[in-house]
Amino acid sequence: MTGPRIFGISGWKNSGKTGLAVRLVSEFTRRGYRISTIKHAHHDFDIDKVGADSFRHREAGAHEVTIVSGTRYAIMHELRGAPEPNFEEILARIAPCDLVLIEGYKREPIPKIEARRVEAKNREPLAPGDPHIVAIAADHAVSDTTLPVFDLDDTPAIADFIARTVGLPDPA
Repeated sequence: MTGPRIFGISGWKNSGKTGLAVRLVSEFTRRGYRISTIKHAHHDFDIDKVGADSFRHREAGAHEVTIVSGTRYAIMHELRGAPEPNFEEILARIAPCDLVLIEGYKREPIPKIEARRVEAKNREPLAPGDPHIVAIAADHAVSDTTLPVFDLDDTPAIADFIARTVGLPDPA
C-alpha cells in the first residue's frame, strides 16, 4: 500500500465522533500502533492563547509560527486569505505512522465509520448517501442498513474492524 493507512469517523454534530476517535487512539496505541489524527474543525478555530508569544508572532503577520519544547512542537500556519488546504495536502504533512484516523471530512472518498447517537443534532443517516461509509457505530438499535453495526462503546470490536479494513499488520 502506498501512503499511510487512513480511516475516517464521520457523523453529525454531537454524534460521538470525538469520543470514538479518542477511544480508538487509546486502543490502537495500547496494541502497539503509532497513530496520527486529523480533525477537520469549523471555520475560525484557534489553538493559541491571546497574548502568548506565539499569538503575538501570528498577529504581527508571521506566515508560520513553530513552537518547540522538550516534549512537543506545533506549527501553526496562517492562511491569510489563501484557500483551505485540501485533504491530500494535509495528509502529506503527517509524519510516518501505522494509521491516520480522520475526524470530519465527511465528503472525502476514504473508508469511514458513521457515528450515531440519539442526542445528535441531526439524526438523518449519512450512510445511504455515502458509499465510503463501511460501518455504523451507534448508541441505539440500527436496522435500516446492510452495513456492519457496532455499539458506539465497543471500541475493541471497532478497532478490529478498522484494522481488517485497512490491512493493518500486527505491530512489530
